[in-house]
Amino acid sequence: MALAALEQTPFPGDLVGKEVDEVLMLYCQSEGLKAPQRPKAIKLIQLAESSIGVTEGNQMARIEVATLVRRYRQLEDEIKLLTQQLTELVQQSVEYQWLKTVPGLGDATIVELLSEIGSFSHYQDPRQLLKLAGLTLREHSSGQHKGQKRISKRGRRRLRALLFRVMMPLIRHNETFRQLHEYYTNRPENPLRKKQSIVVLCGKLLKVLYAISTKQVAFDAKRMMQDIPKLEMAA
Repeated sequence: MALAALEQTPFPGDLVGKEVDEVLMLYCQSEGLKAPQRPKAIKLIQLAESSIGVTEGNQMARIEVATLVRRYRQLEDEIKLLTQQLTELVQQSVEYQWLKTVPGLGDATIVELLSEIGSFSHYQDPRQLLKLAGLTLREHSSGQHKGQKRISKRGRRRLRALLFRVMMPLIRHNETFRQLHEYYTNRPENPLRKKQSIVVLCGKLLKVLYAISTKQVAFDAKRMMQDIPKLEMAA
């Protein structure tokens, strides 16, 4: 709706005196916006009534805003096309079919992951991936003081952010990761805080993806459950 407002009513004066339905009809003319939100339109009209707005150079400012909006839409189209091409390219790789066996891991995530690390075959050990992501533990100590161990954060920030971003929906929608998260945070001995559990699971995810890609096997939920003694015995 923000782009629609910039396209149709870039200045407060464009909103003053207009009815809400009239503004909504204008916004519906913008590309990609089928149902503009009435409360936001009402708020914009209210703010426009008490806004000074641009009083000089309106014509050139309007042209500049329109140019920027067109450029933004052009970049959006280019990103969509590039993403589609990258997805098609990744789908041709051998690793793709095995990575897709992980429930909750979509094409966009796989594309971004392989863009960051390249092929899993380039690594001899999954610990290299943990180091690349900055998920290795480092002790913060000084002199005789022995500090807590925390992740180093020395690796690729984008890769680490991707893993954290992926892990949240995995915990919600992937039964295996959800149960592991519950176990780590509620186990009788040394329970982890939620953030600590997510860090552990991010590292575990990297190890799992490395294993299924290099060994060319499908995701096995039962093997991951080996961290939970009671579930392993039940299986």
